[in-house]
Amino acid sequence: MAVFGVAAHRPPLVLQAQHRPSICDSCGVRASNVCDALGYDDLHRLAAVARVVEVAAGRTFIVEGDPADSFFNLTDGTVKLYKLMADGRRQITGFLRKGDFLGLAVSSGYAFSAAAINDVRYCRYSRGGLRGVLDDFPALEKRLMEVASNELVEAQEQMLLLGRKTAKERVASFLLAQSRRTVGYAARNPTLTLPMPRGDIADYLGLAIETVSRIFTQLKHDQVIAIPTIETVIIFDHAGLLECAGS
Repeated sequence: MAVFGVAAHRPPLVLQAQHRPSICDSCGVRASNVCDALGYDDLHRLAAVARVVEVAAGRTFIVEGDPADSFFNLTDGTVKLYKLMADGRRQITGFLRKGDFLGLAVSSGYAFSAAAINDVRYCRYSRGGLRGVLDDFPALEKRLMEVASNELVEAQEQMLLLGRKTAKERVASFLLAQSRRTVGYAARNPTLTLPMPRGDIADYLGLAIETVSRIFTQLKHDQVIAIPTIETVIIFDHAGLLECAGS
């Protein structure tokens, strides 16, 4: 797609390659991602095979079909996963945030492309390097299996979203899913940060951008949500949003 351009495929910036535990010590999301499967005294094994990389907003760092030789553990920023059809159309298949892990592949090539929505930082592990750690720490391998299982569930939910739900149900379901992932169930009137533009949300939901914008406005008019900024949504009526989602 022209939106990414040739420059989008320039190599990302490797910020550090030191093989030392301080890479993990300074990570703000270690307790909420797969690394938490290792005890503190064992983190040096993971740090030894990690490369901390930063990608500027708008740049693609995984290209569909390229050899799946690395894994990526997001420590900051938001990423969109997408596939391109033969006629150039794009389908966004998911959004990932800090704490998420990506790169698990069932074949020799990546099944998707990944681009940074805002500035992104991640730890990159070579397949061979991570394999050596997994052999010694089965708990980490178990955690990665849980990640793969969650990805399967999300893929099934996406099929339901695109195949059976109305436009309003899709938008409401999207907001509820973002709330669960970033805020949790217990928050009252949660405030969601949505760094992805409306066009990306539309591509993910299989809708026109005008439809997404109209439904956001309708939900605001009905006082189900508030939209203080283009990247911020406050859920005022959780039960009402559930009803809109067909839940």
